[in-house]
Amino acid sequence: MNGTAIALNTYKGLFEQADNNDSTEFNDSFSGKIEQTNSYPDFRIGDSFSILKTIPNLSIDCIMTSPPYWGQRDYDNGGIGLENKPEYYIDNLLKITKELYCVLKNTGSFWLNIGDTYKNKSLQGIPWRIAIRMIDEQGWILRNNVIWNKHKGAMDSSTDKLRNVHEIIFHFVKSNSYYYNDEAIRLNPRTTKVRNGAIVSASGVCGVRYKRQIELSDSLSKAEKENAMQDLKQVLLKVENGEIPDFRMIIRNQQRATHSDSERVSGRAKELKDKGYYFLFYNKNGSLPTDVWEILPEDTQNREKHYAVYPEDLCKIPILATCPPDGIVLDPFCGSGTTNKVAYELHRKSIGIDISAEYINIAKQRVSHLKLKLF
Repeated sequence: MNGTAIALNTYKGLFEQADNNDSTEFNDSFSGKIEQTNSYPDFRIGDSFSILKTIPNLSIDCIMTSPPYWGQRDYDNGGIGLENKPEYYIDNLLKITKELYCVLKNTGSFWLNIGDTYKNKSLQGIPWRIAIRMIDEQGWILRNNVIWNKHKGAMDSSTDKLRNVHEIIFHFVKSNSYYYNDEAIRLNPRTTKVRNGAIVSASGVCGVRYKRQIELSDSLSKAEKENAMQDLKQVLLKVENGEIPDFRMIIRNQQRATHSDSERVSGRAKELKDKGYYFLFYNKNGSLPTDVWEILPEDTQNREKHYAVYPEDLCKIPILATCPPDGIVLDPFCGSGTTNKVAYELHRKSIGIDISAEYINIAKQRVSHLKLKLF
């Protein structure tokens, strides 16, 4: 299990405090400006397409959802996912994403968890067919394609294909300038350490090897060597003062450029050619999670009557990173309210929409139980 999975548990410390006045919900009408004085979720019963049209444009900060997958289950009250062909399912879901584009702020994010389906032994490629149409037809910008490694999948008696144990989570935005709090989700901060009485970087870099490579280099001019030595001295001083925890130095013809050796596609390669060296610095607050999340599915014993509950850990990075503390989270297919429950724990306001009154009641009960635990 990688650092992303381990660190998800550290977010639980953010749940310890809540507002004692978290008791009221949104007004009965969404007309006009959305106002909410606390983080208690507002649950709405009905089909997403109709209810989304009542939400003001540009009012939502973060959308996190997992719509019913095509042909997987027969949900109460019908709804999306029961179409005869995957093309019809994709068309219907695109109608929803179009409305989501309208209600999402220009600084907002949309996280879409979607699974695939087999038909006549052929995997339909539904997640990517949806994503490509969203990009081409609706103007969404795809920032990440996260692989959710579930470690275990549904029972599968097939003997002519591999087991399916992953799903996709797409991170979409509307513009190049969007809210993203990377500091809220960084993992495993690095710290300097003492070796033989000297302060060195977190990975033990003390500069001796780089100094020798500079001195013996046949690729650096005398002036470049002097500049490299001076800059390395300044970097080591920052390490000693605790300003940076770790670094790497890339020297011409000693190490390769980190992305590409082509100056046309890599600014680092150009810097290496023009200057002879450059530095890579590690963030002192830790590294960002990867785009592979190791998260076990929800325990079937805790699912009550909803059989497609996604785990709470799946919501934490999206909400912490892309919903500001005073923002609003929306789940247009909220089911039993996992997204809303996590948003409440993280002190975010939220709206949950579902066509099933039974699921909405379960969602309300889950949050009510949480309120009792918090208080």
